[in-house]
Amino acid sequence: MSLHPTLQPYADAWTHSIEAISELVSPLVEGEWNRRTPCPGWSVRDVVSHVIGLECEMLGDPRPIHTLPRDLFHVTNEHQRYMEMQVDVRRHHTAPEMTSELEYTVIRRNRQLRNESREPGAMIRGLHGQETALVDAMRTRAFDVWVHEQDLRSALGRPGNLDSPGAHVARDVLLERLPKVVAKDAGAPRSSAIVFDVSGPVEFLRTIRVDINGRGTLETSPALGPAAAFALDWETYFRLACGRVTPEAAADRIKAEGDPGLTAAILHHFAVTP
Repeated sequence: MSLHPTLQPYADAWTHSIEAISELVSPLVEGEWNRRTPCPGWSVRDVVSHVIGLECEMLGDPRPIHTLPRDLFHVTNEHQRYMEMQVDVRRHHTAPEMTSELEYTVIRRNRQLRNESREPGAMIRGLHGQETALVDAMRTRAFDVWVHEQDLRSALGRPGNLDSPGAHVARDVLLERLPKVVAKDAGAPRSSAIVFDVSGPVEFLRTIRVDINGRGTLETSPALGPAAAFALDWETYFRLACGRVTPEAAADRIKAEGDPGLTAAILHHFAVTP
C-alpha cells in the first residue's frame, strides 16, 4: 500500500529528518546528551525525548502518567506542560536507553506509514486529544522533526540539511503564519505591503499585503514602495520564527527598512511556534 500523493512529501521529509536525528545522536557519549540546545530549557536529551514522545502519540500509545516538578522555569502554560510530560519522564534515561527507544519508535512509525491507507482528510486523534486531519498531523510532524534536527545540529556543532525536504516544509508552514504576524499581531497599516527577501539555501521573496479591512495575504509578487522591507538569511528567518533567537541577538543579520515602529513590532511578534 502506497501513501496518498498528498501525504508522501511529508512522509519523505519526516523520514529524512528523523534519520538525520538518529545519525546525529547515535555516537554521543553520556555527557553530550546534556548539552544545551536553542530550544528554551531543553538539552539534547530533552529534544530527543520530545521527538520520541510525540511520535509515540502518533502511534496511539498512552501518554505517561507523571507529575512534573514545580521548578521548571521554561514551563509557563498548559501547552508547555503537555509537551514537557514526555520530556521530563525521560530526563534520567541513559544514552543507550535513549538511542534504543528512538530506534524502536522510528521502526514502528515507518511501519505505520507503510501501512497508511487513509485519505489525507481523515480525522485522527491529535495533540491534547483534539481531532485533526491526517494531512495536517503529518505536515506538523515533518515540520517539527526538521526544526528539532536543527536544534540538535546547533547544540552539537554539526550544521547541515538547511535545504532538505523538511526545510521546504518548514518554509511553507512558517510563511502561512506570516500574514497574521504582520496584519494582526504587529498591526501593519491598512492598504500597505511588507516585503521579506530571504537568501541562502532556501531563498524566497514574499509580500504580505494588508487590505482595507486589515486582513493580510501572502503574495509572491514584489511590492513597490512597501511600508517595510526585511532582508535576512534563511537560517536567521526560521530561528526567529521558531523562537530560537531574539531579534536583538540577530540584529546584525537582519536588514530592516521602513517605519522603525512597524519593523520593530513585526520582529517582536515574529516567533510563531508555541
